[in-house]
Amino acid sequence: MKDRSPGLRLRSILKEKPILLPGAFNALSAQLIEQAGFDAVYISGAGLANGVAGLPDIGLLSLREVVSQVNYITDAVKIPALADADTGFGEGVHFLRALAAFEAAGVAGIQIEDQQFPKRCGHLSGKQLITADAMAQKIRAAASHRQDPNLMIVARTDARGVTDLKDAIDRAQRYLDAGADIIFPEALQSEDEFSEFAQKVKAPLLANMTEFGLSPVLSADAFFAMGYRIVLFPMTLFRIAAGAMESGLEQLKKEGSAEKMIEGMQTREALYRLIRYDDYEQRDQEMALDRLKREGEDR
Repeated sequence: MKDRSPGLRLRSILKEKPILLPGAFNALSAQLIEQAGFDAVYISGAGLANGVAGLPDIGLLSLREVVSQVNYITDAVKIPALADADTGFGEGVHFLRALAAFEAAGVAGIQIEDQQFPKRCGHLSGKQLITADAMAQKIRAAASHRQDPNLMIVARTDARGVTDLKDAIDRAQRYLDAGADIIFPEALQSEDEFSEFAQKVKAPLLANMTEFGLSPVLSADAFFAMGYRIVLFPMTLFRIAAGAMESGLEQLKKEGSAEKMIEGMQTREALYRLIRYDDYEQRDQEMALDRLKREGEDR
């Protein structure tokens, strides 16, 4: 059964402290994030596109495809999950249908962005924006149609990479007025810009610390000191895993054996513990014993 209010749980955590938010690209990576002791997990749209479907992050996955993966993740972990909903999978009633699907999947919140569809990675050129009015309308619709008033609405603005920082700040204020719970300024290009944004936008803020992007590499403590409540690492785990797999495959091809890599592998025991194999085994045995007991009583 899905948590009745994962949004309330995430809100409670954020009231107590700022958090690091690693990105998951499947259920197993989400379980590793939970096992490592993180308070919440981010379901990365890029991670799902790249890691599940082998596609670029340009809005190619359908709502059904994304929500099916979101369901796997929220079923696999107990920590609250914030899901990347890209541009909302359409306008008007199409967006509201997406909102309902994400909420039914048990997320604590959704992130929507003010790019035109088809979207692009926030750290690449060629992005185009919808109007601030159109984005504000989406946020108002989400705020008024969510079933759980605690579902968190994260409004991302890509304006810095299309227009300028001032536009990003102005849009953020509009999105807050429309009902956004958290503001996510994408692809700010210096520590000073992050600081100025935090000084001028008085709201819970999310900083995106993606590797190989336009933003400078800053520590979580530096962001927390500026006032950011969430520091997002959306593709860190994916890139670590992909790099390790590339290296492992090169070694396997060269050596024809995995023997030299065993020490760096997750063990079978650790995997089974992570996916709670024993719980399923015990449940299966209990059901078998119950069936035998009933069959004996029927004789």
